[in-house]
Amino acid sequence: MRTFSLKQNQIKRDWFVVDAEGLVLGRLSAVVASYLRGKHKPEFSPNMNCGDNVVVINAEKIQVTGNNKLEDHKFYWHTGYPGGIKERSLKDILSGDHPERVVENAVRRMLPKGPLGRQMLRNLKVYRGADHPHMGQHPKVLDVASMNSKNVKRS
Repeated sequence: MRTFSLKQNQIKRDWFVVDAEGLVLGRLSAVVASYLRGKHKPEFSPNMNCGDNVVVINAEKIQVTGNNKLEDHKFYWHTGYPGGIKERSLKDILSGDHPERVVENAVRRMLPKGPLGRQMLRNLKVYRGADHPHMGQHPKVLDVASMNSKNVKRS
């Protein structure tokens, strides 16, 4: 029996749209990373970009679990200058100008590091509102909320 090896011209990429309203950030990111990687397909190959294109809408309406994680979860970076450590809470980022970066960074950190992971990340499109310019691709709706009851935060 021969081992199946996927060729570049055999890859078929679909488009999926995910509504992030009310979904838990980590669980949403894990599902999106799996679809970007192509692990849901029977012809998955770990050394090739065989994943699909994923559009995430309503990125500013994601939820996080835990006690007071919106204020307590801090993101740090350094400017490169002495005393240049900066921090911002998750709540500040979500209420700021670019709340979609929270979802992008969570998914990016779940993908492989290196050129293949960067290539997969190009198939992710995240938008803060309900509108997106990818209706011409006829994306299928990916209902992450119905996959597991823990994917939606119940208040």
